[in-house]
Amino acid sequence: MADRPTVVAEDLRKTFGKDVKALDGVSFEVQPGTVLGLLGPNGAGKTTSVNVLTTLLRADSGRAEVAGVDVMADPAEVRRRIGLAGQYAAVDEMLTGRENLTLVGRLNHMATADTKRRAGELLDRFELSDAGDRPAKTYSGGMRRRLDLAAALVARPPVLFLDEPTTGLDPRSRLGLWGVIEDLVRDGTTLLLTTQYLEEADRLADRISVIDHGRVIAEGTSAELKARLGAAVVEVVLDTEEQAEEVRRLLGECREATREEETVRVPAPDGTATLATVVRTLDDAGLTARGLQLREPSLDDVFLDLTGKPADAGTTEEKSA
Repeated sequence: MADRPTVVAEDLRKTFGKDVKALDGVSFEVQPGTVLGLLGPNGAGKTTSVNVLTTLLRADSGRAEVAGVDVMADPAEVRRRIGLAGQYAAVDEMLTGRENLTLVGRLNHMATADTKRRAGELLDRFELSDAGDRPAKTYSGGMRRRLDLAAALVARPPVLFLDEPTTGLDPRSRLGLWGVIEDLVRDGTTLLLTTQYLEEADRLADRISVIDHGRVIAEGTSAELKARLGAAVVEVVLDTEEQAEEVRRLLGECREATREEETVRVPAPDGTATLATVVRTLDDAGLTARGLQLREPSLDDVFLDLTGKPADAGTTEEKSA
């Protein structure tokens, strides 16, 4: 069926030791030719989900399917249909970039001529041609991440799993890798992306599943997740808490203003009209704001609302798992 999901995770459960529930009933789907962003703090279950779907771990229970193949029943066939780039670049530092890609081709039983041709194509695509015959140990962090992603694409897999692919990259390298990922999706690749970078999920993902404590707690498009928080907000930062309380009181007569220390937040369903009201209120009270902005809900707000913590918070138990 044309509309059959390419990746299916259904009620996946995985426990480490006696009481660490890495997955506690995780379920999600990835439609063909789209990107699903799996978003969550450290220890939420993102990497464990990827490891189960890519056959590196076996779930205790539940069902997983990739490209029409049951992950538990036929893991070898699944591995022939996927590419995987993990949190850390899995390249052989003693080999050159070209040799790393050639090795992957040989492991995938590709013909020698095809492997050499493919290695050259990928070095060009990832802007590594000039460094292709240098040992990978001389590469920068961004170059190693690009080589790692190139290695995952040698066999042209229809499904790609990227586990926090831009962690540790500088902004320029991150933007470059985002561009490569967008090109892959335009070419028809189905992609599951785990990330803690909310901007990354906002830009790349067609749909987002937010995972915490081994369960999916929300899912939808970026716009749908933001909409659950309601309207935009005017944020006013004053010099003192006393000034902020005065502004909150004045605005509270006609608006549901709230205060946190020196910051007052005012729901703004009518956008700039509320902003104008806030400015008039400050003028009438003879107060000058240290900061004033009209802010739309962001994925940061969604994440904090859903999990009670920012995206870069959490434990490290998943990394050790």
